[in-house]
Amino acid sequence: MSDVAVTKDPIPSPGDAALVARLGRRSIVLVGMMGAGKSSVGRRLATRLGIPFVDADSEIEIAANMSIPDIFASKGEAYFRAGEARVIARLLEQGPQVLATGGGAFMNPDTRALVRTKGLSVWLKAELEVLLKRVKRRSDRPLLKDGHPAETLSRLMGERYPVYAEADLTVLSRDVAHDSIVDDIAKGLVPLLEAGAGQEMTS
Repeated sequence: MSDVAVTKDPIPSPGDAALVARLGRRSIVLVGMMGAGKSSVGRRLATRLGIPFVDADSEIEIAANMSIPDIFASKGEAYFRAGEARVIARLLEQGPQVLATGGGAFMNPDTRALVRTKGLSVWLKAELEVLLKRVKRRSDRPLLKDGHPAETLSRLMGERYPVYAEADLTVLSRDVAHDSIVDDIAKGLVPLLEAGAGQEMTS
């Protein structure tokens, strides 16, 4: 069963309804580092637009019948990444939706190509200090098990940020109300859907 957000108000505003209409069958795909807020922001965005929210990590756990930390521990990262790519490919057939992806998902060239075809990608870009503060609240991050989260996050940011920058839209994830980030995404998606070009929203 998908992790679907329940919409409190099923009637989007006229502007949001127009956005969804232009979206068609495509998905809004949130990419970015662990702690960037993809799930929490994604749920609010889906509720605002009146479309489903799906968390790819939750779907991977359902498909594998085990948690992501357990998949990493028992099967390894390569096994996890292969399954992640298969699950995201399946989910991209189910739009329109807001799809939150794991931090490494967009690094897969095949996944990026599918997202370009079947979705609009939004990078929630966050600074190291913001990510550190957020990831410390959870203990289920397999890539941070080495006991040096700042070093690990810095390394991953160096590897991933140039690839995340290929996303259609970049929105700065910062310590403000999640609804402010949702507003940035919605505002950025309108010209993106009209003109087919990405832009960066930082305020």
